[in-house]
Amino acid sequence: MPDATSLNAAFMVVQSNSLNELRSLVISVMRRYPLAPLENEIALVQSNGIAQWLKLALAEDPEEDDMGGCGIAAAIDVQLPGSFMWQLYRMVLGRDEIPVKSLLDKAPLTWRLMRLLPQLINQPHFEPLQRFLTHDTDLRKRYQLAERLADLFDQYQVYRADWLEDWAEGRHQLRNGRGEAKPLAPANCWQAELWRALLLDVGEEGMAQSRAGVHQRFIERINSLDVAPSGLPARVIVFGISSLPAQALEALAGLARFSQVLLCVHNPCRYHWADIVADKDLLRHQYKRQSRKSGMPVVLDPQTLHQHAHPLLAAWGKQGRDYINLLDSYDDPNSYSSAFRDGRIDLFSDNQPKNMLNQLQDDILELRPLSETRECWPAVDLEQDESIRFHIAHSAQREVEILHDQLLARFSADPDLRPRDIIVMVPDIDSYAPHIRAVFGQLERQDPRFIPFTLADQGQRGRDPLLIAVEHLLKLPDSRFPVSEILDLLDVPALRARFGVEERDLPTLHRWIEGAGIRWGMNAEQRAGLGLPEALEQNSWRFGLRRMLLGYAVGSAIACEGIEPYDEIGGLDAALIGPLVALLDALEIAHRELAQPAPPKQWGVRLQALVQLFFLASNEHDDYLLAQLEELRETWLDTCESVGLQDDLPLTVVREAWLAGLDQGRLSQRFLAGAVNFCTLMPMRAIPFKRVCLLGMNDGDYPRAQPPLDFDLMGSDYRPGDRSRREDDRYLLLEALLSARDQLYISWVGRSIRDNSERPASVLIGQLRDHLASGWRLRDEDQDLLESMTQEHPLQPFSARYFHEGDALFSYANEWQVLHQVTEQMADGEVLAAYVQEEPLSLGQLQDFLRNPARHFFSQRLKVFFEAAEVPLADEEPFVLDALQRYNLSDSLLAAAMGRIDHAGQALEDQAKRLQNSGLLPMAGFGECLQRELIEPLPDLLQRYQQLLALWPTPLTSALPVNLELEGLRLEGWLSGLHQRADGGLLSVTTIPNSIGSIKNRKWHRLTRPWVNHLVACASGIPMTTALVASDDSLLLEQLEKGVALKTLGHLLQAWQAGMRQPLPVAVKTAFAWLGQTDPLKAESAARKAYEGDGQTTDGERRESPALTRQFADYDALLADETFPDWCNALYKPMLEAPWRSLTSEGARS
Repeated sequence: MPDATSLNAAFMVVQSNSLNELRSLVISVMRRYPLAPLENEIALVQSNGIAQWLKLALAEDPEEDDMGGCGIAAAIDVQLPGSFMWQLYRMVLGRDEIPVKSLLDKAPLTWRLMRLLPQLINQPHFEPLQRFLTHDTDLRKRYQLAERLADLFDQYQVYRADWLEDWAEGRHQLRNGRGEAKPLAPANCWQAELWRALLLDVGEEGMAQSRAGVHQRFIERINSLDVAPSGLPARVIVFGISSLPAQALEALAGLARFSQVLLCVHNPCRYHWADIVADKDLLRHQYKRQSRKSGMPVVLDPQTLHQHAHPLLAAWGKQGRDYINLLDSYDDPNSYSSAFRDGRIDLFSDNQPKNMLNQLQDDILELRPLSETRECWPAVDLEQDESIRFHIAHSAQREVEILHDQLLARFSADPDLRPRDIIVMVPDIDSYAPHIRAVFGQLERQDPRFIPFTLADQGQRGRDPLLIAVEHLLKLPDSRFPVSEILDLLDVPALRARFGVEERDLPTLHRWIEGAGIRWGMNAEQRAGLGLPEALEQNSWRFGLRRMLLGYAVGSAIACEGIEPYDEIGGLDAALIGPLVALLDALEIAHRELAQPAPPKQWGVRLQALVQLFFLASNEHDDYLLAQLEELRETWLDTCESVGLQDDLPLTVVREAWLAGLDQGRLSQRFLAGAVNFCTLMPMRAIPFKRVCLLGMNDGDYPRAQPPLDFDLMGSDYRPGDRSRREDDRYLLLEALLSARDQLYISWVGRSIRDNSERPASVLIGQLRDHLASGWRLRDEDQDLLESMTQEHPLQPFSARYFHEGDALFSYANEWQVLHQVTEQMADGEVLAAYVQEEPLSLGQLQDFLRNPARHFFSQRLKVFFEAAEVPLADEEPFVLDALQRYNLSDSLLAAAMGRIDHAGQALEDQAKRLQNSGLLPMAGFGECLQRELIEPLPDLLQRYQQLLALWPTPLTSALPVNLELEGLRLEGWLSGLHQRADGGLLSVTTIPNSIGSIKNRKWHRLTRPWVNHLVACASGIPMTTALVASDDSLLLEQLEKGVALKTLGHLLQAWQAGMRQPLPVAVKTAFAWLGQTDPLKAESAARKAYEGDGQTTDGERRESPALTRQFADYDALLADETFPDWCNALYKPMLEAPWRSLTSEGARS
C-alpha cells in the first residue's frame, strides 16, 4: 500500500485500473494523516454512488497492516466539482468580490434571456431568432430558447472561454483546438452579439462574475500569492472522476501551490494508449506518464492500428483518453513520487484471470490486440464459465422478469452472493421503474423468491403522489375537471388532511358522485371557456352538488327548479358534502387565479397560496416535499429579482420553472442500501460489483441520442475534454465492463412484440459481441460461441418452454407452473360430494340456475363470484348508451308508467324528464331524441298489457305461497303480482321493455324466470296462466297438467342437484340454438356459433359469462364429456315445447 509521509502541498496523480486499490489508498492517507480537529476532508466525486461507496469503506473497522477503514465516516464534505470550483474562486478572490452564484450561471442566465430576447430580436444579426419567436403567444418558445441558450453559454464559459473573450471584444470569429481562427458564419453572428448584449446588461461587475472571467482572475491571483488565503482546504481528494474540464484541472493545479491535491484516477490500461483513439493530433504536449508497450511503433498509421491496439479501448475510450492526457499536461511525478512507498504512483494490479470476463479485462489492461488475445487464452467451456451472458427479450417488462429468474438462479447457486453485490443499470430508470416495481415488488418479504431492491436516480415528478397533485393543480386552466382527476386528488393524504376527509370516506364519495351523475366540468361557465355552448350544466360538478344538497334537504321529493334531488344522502355521512364543496370552491378559485399571466413576484404569492390552500403535511415526508417546493419557489423568485425580470409570465412557463428543480440529482440520493441496486447508467458508476447487469441495450436507446442543438458551435470543433453524450456512454460501457468481478449480464429487446421480427442490439453491444467472437473459441468447435452465450426468451413468462424438462429455459414463477398442471387435472372432471342446503330451495335460486347453470355452481356452491373489477367512474357525460344502460332506462320508464297505468302517457313524459334531470341521458337535443326513442315502443306495450288485465281484472292483494317436497328437496317461494278473473283463474304477467323475437328467432333466455314460476304454480295445483308482454309481442302460456308440471319440475330439480356437484356443460342460448335445428350438422353449427360467436360481429355466449369462459373455453370443451345434448333436453326442451301462444300472430306452438 503506498504511504504518504507528510501533508505537503502538491498536485499528485495516482492511477490504477482498480478502484479498490485507489479507495484503499485514500483511506490510508486519511487514517495516517488526519486533518486538524473540526476540519473537513474535501472529496470531489462525480456521482452519489461513488460517494456512498467511499463513505462505507471509511466507516469499516481498521485492520492490521494498514488495511480496513477508519471506523467512522465523519467530517467528510463530499461535493460535485462544479460547486466546489465556485467556492474555491470565492475563497481566493474574496467573498465580497464574488457572489454566492454567478449572474451568468445557467439559472439566472435563463431568466435574463427571457427579459432580453424581445428587446434584441429586431436588431441586426438576430433574424434567425426573430423567425423562431413569432407566434409565441404563451411564451413557451421564448422560455425553451432561453433555457437552451443559457445552457449553451454555460458550456461555452467552461469549454470555450477563448471564444467568449473574442466576442466580448467584438471579434466575430472562432478559434479551434489548434489555435487557428476562422470568421463566424453570418447565420451564427447573433451568438456573438447576444453574448455582448448579456455583458452590457450585467455591467462590468457582472461581466467579471462570468465563470470564464472569474477563472482567469483566480489563476492570476493564486499564482501571484506567496501566502495561502484563509479558508483554503488543507487537502482535496478527487476520487473516481472519469472526466474533468481543462478549466477545473487548471484551478486544481493552482490550488496545489498551497494545498495537497490528490487525484485518484481510474485508468483502464497500464500502457500509453492515447495514440489508438481518434483526434490524437490535438494532444499537443509531448510528456507521456505511461510507457509505450514494447513492440509498438512510435508512429501508428490507421492501417496498422489494429495490430497494436485493443479494439474496445480504441472504440470506447476517447473520453478517458482525453482526461488522462489533460492530467499529463499538469502532472510532474518527480515532484511527489518520493512521498509514496517505493515511489509507486501507478497501482496497476496483476490478477490471474479466472474466466472470460477477467481475460477481457486483462486484455484491456495489457493493451492486447486481437492477434495476441487469440494466442493468449485457452478455449472456453461455457458450462463452467458464465462470466458473460446475453439475453434477448420481447419487451422491457420481459427483460425484468427474466432478470428476476436469473438472479434467483445465481443466489441459489452461490450462497455467498448477496443482493448488495449486484448492480443493474439501464439507459433511463424512469422508463424501467414501473416494470421493476411490477416484477420485484409483487412478492411479499416472506416469499423465498423476494429480492430486496432499491431504485436510484428517479425523478420525483410523476412518482410522488403529493407532487403529482401539485402538477395537476398547476394544469387547472386546461383541465376539464373530470371525475377521475378530482378523485385522484382525494387519494393524496396531504390534500385530504387539508380538507378533513378520511380515507374511509372515499367509497361513500365515489358512490355519491356516481349516483349524482357528475362526469366533468366545474359548471356551465367553465365549460363555455373550453368552447362549448353556454348553459350546458348537466353532469357538471355544480349540477351534482345541487342534486346532493337538494336530496339531503327534501329526500326523494319532486324536482325543484329543474333539479332532481339525489336522495341517497342522509344521517351523519351528510357532513362529507362540506369538505367536497370546500375542495371544489378552492379548485374554482385556483382555476381563476392561475389562468391569468402575472409578474414573478405575484406568481410567488400565488404559488405559496396554492400550496397552503390545498395541502397540510400528514407525515415527515410530506413536510420535506412541501419545504422543498417552498425552497424552489424562493430560489426562483430570487433569481428573477437578481436579473430584473418583471414581465408578465404565463402559467406554462412558471410551472416548468418551479417544478424542474425537483428532478435535479443530489449526492444525498439513496444508493448501496444493502439491496440490488437499480440505477441509470451514469458517469463513474463503475463501483466494483460481483455482478453487473445492463438492461435496455437496444439500438437507438444506447448510446443515448441527444440531438445536438443546430446552433451549438462546439459540435463542429472538437477539443480534448469536451463532453459528448455519445462518448460518455461509450466510456460508461467500458467502465461497466471493467467493474464486473464475476459476471457481466447484458439484455436487450431483440424481438418485436408485434411480429417477432429481429431487432438489433446497441451498436456497442454489437462491437463487444464481434470482439468476443473474434478473440475466443469454444472447446466444442462445432458450436457458435455467441449463440451459446445468448439466450432468446419467449414472448410470455408463462410459456410452456419454461416448465418442460430438457429445455434450457427455467422460471421460478410457480404460479405459471400450476397453470400448466391444471389443464391435465381438469380433464379428470372432479365431482364434489352431494350438496346439502340447510334452507329450502327458493324460486330465485332455481331461476338463476336455469338461466346460467355454470355461474350458479360457482356462486352458490363455491361462493366464487366473477363480478367485474370495480369500474372507474366515467369522465364523459352519457352520449351513446350501451344495451344494459338502455334496458335500465326503458325499465324505469315502464315501471313509472305501470305505477300510473291510467295516465301512462303523462307518467312516461314525467319519468323521461326525471331521467334527463338526473344526468342519465345525453345533454340538450341529443337527450330529447333519446327520450323519444326510449318512449316510442312503450305505449303499444302498455296497451297490450291493459288488454290482458281487462280479462283478469282483479289484482290479488297478497302474494300466494308455494311449498313443494320433490326429489328429496323442499321448494318454497311466493308468487306475487297476480291477477284473477271471475272463474278464479289466475294470471302472472311479466313486462320487459325489450323484444322477445319471432317464433324462429325467439329469445328464449328471457323466458326462464316466468317459466320456472309457471312450472312451480302448476305443480302446486294453482290454476295459473303466464303472460309475457314484450316490446314486439305478447306470449301466453296456459296452465299445464299437474302431472306434466311435476315430472318436468322433478327433472329440473335433479339437474340442480347435479349442477351443485360440478359445473354443467350447458349454456342457455347455445342449448336453444341446438334444440332449434332438427338436422344434427345444422344443430352443431348453430350451437357453435351461438357459443363462440362468428368472430366478426358477435363474441358468443361464452364471453357474456366469466364462469363459462373459465370452465368451458370453447364449444369443444362444452362437448368434451358428451352430456351436452342430455342437459339440453332435460333443462330446456320442455320449455321449448310448451304451448306458448303469440297474441299478435295467434300462432300456437305444439
